[in-house]
Amino acid sequence: MSAMSAERPERAAGRPRRLPVIIQGGMGVGVSCWQLAREVSRAGQLGVVSGVALDAVVARRLQRGDPGGDIRRALAAFPAPEVAGRVLDRYYVAGGIAPGRPFRPIPRLGLRASQPRSELLAVASFAEVFLAKEGHDGLVGINLMEKVQMATPASVYGAMLAGVDYVLVGAGIPVGVAGMLDDLAAHRAVAMPAAVADAPAAPDAGQPENPPAEDGAESADDGDPAGQPMIRFDPATILPEPGAALARPRFLAIISSAVLATYLNRSDASRPDGFVLEGPVAGGHSAPPRGRLRLDDAGEPVYGDRDVIDTAKVMAAGLPFWLAGGYSTPGKVRAALAAGAAGVQVGTPFALARESGIEPGLKQELLDRAAAGKLTVRNSPQASPAGFPFKVADLPGTVADEDVYAERPRLCDLGYLRVPFHRAGDGIGYRCPAEPEGEYERKAGAAGEADGRRCLCNGLLATIGLGQHRATGYVEPAIVTLGQDLAFLPDLLDGHGTDFGAADVVRYLMDGAVPAA
Repeated sequence: MSAMSAERPERAAGRPRRLPVIIQGGMGVGVSCWQLAREVSRAGQLGVVSGVALDAVVARRLQRGDPGGDIRRALAAFPAPEVAGRVLDRYYVAGGIAPGRPFRPIPRLGLRASQPRSELLAVASFAEVFLAKEGHDGLVGINLMEKVQMATPASVYGAMLAGVDYVLVGAGIPVGVAGMLDDLAAHRAVAMPAAVADAPAAPDAGQPENPPAEDGAESADDGDPAGQPMIRFDPATILPEPGAALARPRFLAIISSAVLATYLNRSDASRPDGFVLEGPVAGGHSAPPRGRLRLDDAGEPVYGDRDVIDTAKVMAAGLPFWLAGGYSTPGKVRAALAAGAAGVQVGTPFALARESGIEPGLKQELLDRAAAGKLTVRNSPQASPAGFPFKVADLPGTVADEDVYAERPRLCDLGYLRVPFHRAGDGIGYRCPAEPEGEYERKAGAAGEADGRRCLCNGLLATIGLGQHRATGYVEPAIVTLGQDLAFLPDLLDGHGTDFGAADVVRYLMDGAVPAA
């Protein structure tokens, strides 16, 4: 990280400073879309867009012809018109691509700097946040995965150009995010240490040099003088003449233990502005149980007393916190507030709301199964290539179905969850447990680690109706993630049937939670 100022940049004058009671979870890829976040924000709470794979989401929406013109309207407001113009020229198709035609590929994440990749990441995040904030003065956040760290700086900068109020980061230990926000607010270049697997081996004079590989091998010079590979981003590549400093958004670290809260709170460079304390029933990825992994009869991880977050120790850090995972009813909201929390983060009710990005047919099937008491969400220890347990809704025709999974050709062509690793030739390669087993093991991936892994990148894009159509005619199936806490369903279904909106969810959760003004 570059040198930081002694104090963090002040937020822009007039920026709301109140804390929300309800944080809408940043679910999946495009499920927490701008339409959903905008409605939650307009209802007075923190609406959150999912920042994961937004570059693919926006590129594919443009190739669909941008129905309604929303993305083009957002890009017209981008402060570097030539950058937005290059994105439009590359991806926009008037009238949309023909049905069944494959989407154009986008640049994959990597450690080597790529101007087209940085531009698409920044423009996509800007567009999503701009649209979520359009027409009101409510709070909007963006949710990112620490595991997808190579996209983080450019994505966050684009969101900040659109005036994002909060940045939430989970699925890992977001040590460098606080300092990164300080630097980006001042338009300073950032360099963050990259998580790279496999320590370099001693050189072997008798081994031939590794040839260029399809997995995007890179030379070892993408690091600092000490040899540590770095993730670098310079805002000047997006906005050469930036002008005044940007408002620094609040940073919330999504964590699952008080130990992590203490660790992140140790210095200004890592200290967040608050915590989201996430329990194991929350949707998407969750932390594995502490200690030896044990599975129950259904094959799900068993959590125990060691996995209960000590909120008293978190409170000692002196920062606000929100509770997540199992807080989807008004009673749970009241209990969280009584326990000293600023509020709760809730995902699943919003994921099933009218405005969420889940493809309408899939969403209706989920709601119908829920109404009939037949909706099951499993916590799979194997599904995610990230290695974290991942919640999967059991839905026929999706990758949760073992037959559908077995029929899907294994490939990794999006690569958001692939990780850099040191190659034997002292270069950097990339691997993902969801790619073909032979390729994964050829890249020194552990034998058996690829068993049962689902391609979340392709599956989650299919969940929002943006699945890839292969040249062979194969269409990517969806994979749906929800939380395991479905206690809200009877009340919402009784009150609204299977057609409820984000504002209905907010009113339901806030019922009696705080005294009327």
